[in-house]
This record gives sequence, structure tokens and C-alpha cells, in this order.
Amino acid sequence: MNIFRNEYPRPNFKRANWTNLNGEWDFEFDDLDLGEREKWYLGKKFSKKINVPFCYQSKLSGIGDKSIHDVVWYHKNLKFDKNNLDKRVYINFGAVDYFTKLYVNGNFAGSHRGGHVAFRFDITDYLVEGDNDIFLRVEDKSFDCSQPRGKQTWKKDNFACWYTRTTGIWQTVWLEFLDEFHLERVKITPDIDNRLIDVEAYFNKISDGGLLEVEVSFEGNLVKKIWTDIKHERERFSIDIASDEIQFKVYYWSPEEPKLYDIKFRVLYNGEVRDEVESYFGMRKISIREDRILLNNREYYQKLILDQGYYSDGLLTAQSQDMFIEDIKKIKSMGFNGIRKHQKIEDPVFLYHCDRMGLLVWAEMPSTYEFNDNAIENIIYEWKQAIKQQYNHPCIITWTLLNESWGVNEIYNNIKQQSLANALYYLVKSMDSSRLLISNDGWEHTISDILTIHDYIEDGDLFYKIYEDKEKISNGAPSIINPKYNYAEGYEYNGQPIIISEYGGIAFSNVHGWGYGNKVKNEEEFLERFKKITRAIMNTKYICGFCYTQLTDVEQEMNGLLDWNHNLKFDVDKIREILD
Repeated sequence: MNIFRNEYPRPNFKRANWTNLNGEWDFEFDDLDLGEREKWYLGKKFSKKINVPFCYQSKLSGIGDKSIHDVVWYHKNLKFDKNNLDKRVYINFGAVDYFTKLYVNGNFAGSHRGGHVAFRFDITDYLVEGDNDIFLRVEDKSFDCSQPRGKQTWKKDNFACWYTRTTGIWQTVWLEFLDEFHLERVKITPDIDNRLIDVEAYFNKISDGGLLEVEVSFEGNLVKKIWTDIKHERERFSIDIASDEIQFKVYYWSPEEPKLYDIKFRVLYNGEVRDEVESYFGMRKISIREDRILLNNREYYQKLILDQGYYSDGLLTAQSQDMFIEDIKKIKSMGFNGIRKHQKIEDPVFLYHCDRMGLLVWAEMPSTYEFNDNAIENIIYEWKQAIKQQYNHPCIITWTLLNESWGVNEIYNNIKQQSLANALYYLVKSMDSSRLLISNDGWEHTISDILTIHDYIEDGDLFYKIYEDKEKISNGAPSIINPKYNYAEGYEYNGQPIIISEYGGIAFSNVHGWGYGNKVKNEEEFLERFKKITRAIMNTKYICGFCYTQLTDVEQEMNGLLDWNHNLKFDVDKIREILD
């Protein structure tokens, strides 16, 4: 079976010494949940093969079974020689949905709860020279709405705008071979006003005599090289990047000019390099002045498209990074400058290409669909991990904390549910004050940096008429299509920027799936309706951006500008002309 995903899985924290574990694994369903009691991890032979990192429900997995199996097992035999075992061996998982237990040579090596964020285990002490057996048990409760599910159905079948579930491994698995003393992560915050970056470097332990070397370059030219002693598990320092090597110029990142600086970290101990990591950053600032959103201190109108991040053959997992690149090219060619990544923590490789090619991203945590202590704990845990994982991507300018009151259905007048939205707001702000936050995208906002409105009204003239009265709209309910109040009880509009963050969703009358509102008969009718509603939004002066629903068709939801195979439905020049 071919390995489809062979690129380095974490481009903004890249090491040279790694091994890709994607490809064929042994696989088994455990519908009676017997695996642990019968100790399958001691060497049970499995009856199926699966192509990792594709979930068993997908065609690319080689299984393509969409029926419900809440417990599944994976097995992989790995060979190690003495040279491999001279280092600490870490197994990394990009994402596994939902609760994972790892066994190595019959030993329990660790567990992780959460279906959307990366994690790793140090398996060194369980390995032997020669053959080693890796067993992975994954539990994904199909009907548990306290798990962050995003767009995965919690019913037996797909319905409305919820799609096929994803169980098990769905992002790359890889090994890294590290020194006892190494860099765990870095946090890079650009400060364009002072022409510097703030760096926080986190190490796995303190080691007397440790030294960190940091080298910044731009397009191959050295900008700055510094050294700092490693005295704590977290070292913080600033680097002035206005170097005379590039005539004191600072290059800013934007969708139009996505300039990136390279940065290299070397951990030295007694003069010897123990760890080396390559990364990059963008000098980019997102801010608010009165009711306008600024990019790099200039007003910037956002033309976003909603992207579910689903693929016909791989579901949540793209077949190759080329699909990411092609999608971004198509988005930009149509005249959009960003996406709202909807209900999915996206693959770091996708975000890397957004950084490199220049595409704004609103990042979003998948929703739960119940409100209880378990749901609160689950969503807070994954949000914290997601912020750490995605922090260094300059393309991300906004965090969407909740969506359309999903999982907090009574937030309009329920103090507990309002408190969750506010807790998430302050939690994320404490970790990242450099980006904008939306408390509850679409309606019933609490504390929020932006007022975002979902409105699928079809008639552009009617939209313009209704939205003429900013005061009435901002503190009221937008229209009969969206009768929800924009603010929860006890909260009110306070001059924030306003963005129409969902609209459109137009589908054709000759397709079996659904779209929002009445379907159109042909391309000409689609373009006319798309033009009128989009131009009505753009001509409403106080609105400072929009997000069209949506990029692609997804299973039964057939309202994309691309089809389910990500092929263009329309002439990109005609779309671009409307957006200009």
C-alpha cells in the first residue's frame, strides 16, 4: 500500500532526524471491547490492514467502512538498531480521535484524550534492539456529545450539515530521535511596532552548561545570531530583526506579500550540538482601531470563505499536501484573501502553506453538543493544546471559541453557559493576546472582539435595506432568516468591528444535496445571486468583511464553489470580478 503522506508533518518545528510511520499497519475492530481484557497488546494477529493516517471510514484507508465501531486497534512492527537506541525515541501523533492508549512490547506506554491535537510518548525504555511491537487502542464514542465532535455526526447517519465520523489516527505518525536534553517547543511573537520578536523557548529539563543559539535569516541573508544560557526550563528573550545586513528593513507578512523569516534553534551542551530545530515566523500584527480591523496597522477588508476541511476520499485527511496547495491557489485566484477553517483544528502542513502562500485563517475548535462538566473539561483541554500547537503560524489572525451556540444552546440567558464562553475568552487571551477572539460566532455573543453575524438572506436589495440601521442590527436580531439576538442577555454592542461570517450557501436545483434557501437553476443565476448579496455586504459601510459559505461540497451539503472532489464549478475570473 502506498504512503500518501510522506512530507515532514510539522514544518514550523522541523528536525532532520525523524522516521515517517505512515503507510500499512495491522488493524482490528473491537466491537465487544475485549482487547484489553484479552491482552491483544501481547501479540494478537489482526485480520485487517489500514493505510495510516486515513481513518477506517475513508476510502483511502483501504477499508472504507462507515458503520459504527467505537473501539479499534492498530499494530506496527518496528525495527531498531543500536544507533537508534542511543537517543531518546519519541513517537508522535498528529491527531487521533479520540481516546488513545499505547502499548510497546506489551508495556503500557501512555494515554491521551482528545481527537484534534498532537501528542507524543517517550518509548525509549520499552524498546529493544531488533523487532518491537507497537499496539494502539483507540476509543471513539460515536454518540458521546461531550467529546468535541465538530462536523462529525453523533447520530447513526449523516444529517443536515454533519458528516461522516472520523475514528482513530487521522494525521501523520512519526518517530523522532532526541538527546536527553532538547527543545520541547518555542513561542514566537512578532512586534512590528518595535521591529523585534519575543521568543519563549521551552526545554524538557534544566542542564548546567546548556546554551541556546538562535539564528534569524531572511531569504538566505543572515539577520541576527544570538546566544543565551539555558538556566530554566523556559527562557525568554527578544531579538531585534532590523539588521544592517538587510539595510535595517523589516519585511511584513500579508496575503499580498507573505514574507517569512527563517529561524534556527541549536541546543548546545559543553560545546556540542544536542538538538537543532528549524522554524520560521512572519512579522504580522492584527489589531482593532474603533470599528475597523487592521493588518500591520492598516485597515484591511477580509474576504473569507468557509472551509470545512473535508476530502471525498480521505474525509478529514487530505490525500497529499498537493491538495492543500491547489485549494489555496484556487481560493486566492477567486479573489478571497482568507478562510474560516470551520469546526476543525487543521493539519499543520496546511497552515504552513497558508503561511507560505499568504492566506488569512480564522482558526476554530470543534464543538461539543452537550453542556456538562465533561464537555467543559474536554473543550478547555484541547483549546489549550491547540493554542500551543498553532501559535507560531502568522496566517492565523482570529480564534473562534464557540459556534452558533453549539454545546451551549441556552447561552442567551444561562449564566453558566455564558461563563464558559467568557472563561474561554480570558483563557485564550492569557495565552495569546496577539490575536482577535470571537466568543460565539454567528449570534448570542458575550465578550467578543468582533461582532460576527450569520445571515443566509438571499436577496441583496433586502439585505442592504435591513442592514442600513447599524444600531438596530448590532443590538437586535439580523433578519427573519436569523432571528437570534446578536448578543446574549446582559451583553450589548460596544463598537466592535462587524463581519458577516456566514452567508450564501447557494446550491443548484439539479443536485440531490442541499444548500441554504432556494436553489438556483444554472451558473448565470448563481452568479447573479452571489453578486447581489456579496455586493450588498460590501456596500454596507460599517461591515468590514465577510465569509462566504462555502469552499467545497461536502457529502450531502452541496453548496460549495468547488465540488466534493475539490474541482472548480465556476470560472474563477467571474468570481474574482464580483469580489473586486
